[in-house]
Amino acid sequence: MVKQMIAPSILSAQRLNLQADIDQAVAAGVDMLHIDLMDGVFVPTLSFGPAFIKDIRTITQVPLDAHLMVCNPEHYLDEVIAAGADLINVHVESTQHIFRLIQLIHAAHKKAGVVLNPGTAVTTIAPLLATVDNVLVMTVNPGFGGQAFIDAMLEKIQQLAQLKAQHNYNYTIEVDGGINDQTIQQCAQAGANIFVAGSYIFDHQIASQIQKLQQALK
Repeated sequence: MVKQMIAPSILSAQRLNLQADIDQAVAAGVDMLHIDLMDGVFVPTLSFGPAFIKDIRTITQVPLDAHLMVCNPEHYLDEVIAAGADLINVHVESTQHIFRLIQLIHAAHKKAGVVLNPGTAVTTIAPLLATVDNVLVMTVNPGFGGQAFIDAMLEKIQQLAQLKAQHNYNYTIEVDGGINDQTIQQCAQAGANIFVAGSYIFDHQIASQIQKLQQALK
């Protein structure tokens, strides 16, 4: 059975108190940290760059989940790898050479993930499912924190879980957006394994919010 993992999204953490927030999350037993790279083009907002991942790598050994919300992610790949990301998730719409990008990530001995926007069908990535380590389902529109969970994405999670079982694929299923102690249960029941939560964790008492998510998964 695949372990269920909680991955706080540091996009919602306090920028001027970031290390303290990360330390609290790690102490509460999170499994990885989710880091959004945004270029202001693929999505309308700017966030962190590869150097930011490198800085976080110096303060924790928790696995780092890099979500590349950028055009032409191949231009960032070497820096993201060198910075210390463990899992690199790429949007299928962001590059003309998604299969090659997955190969490059694997050649660097990192885990490769492909991302589905709410309007992107599972069939779009069918040729990739045998090769990826993770599929990230966006359960909100990408680019902004604090959005409401899109219920229709549960069917997409179920599709991915069914395909995984039918073909004996090895990918994990990650969800990002609107995750709280209710929606995490729905996603887990649908077949998700990794749960990204941002404002739910960092807008309140960090340790207690993480504990609520952990309890919800039980």
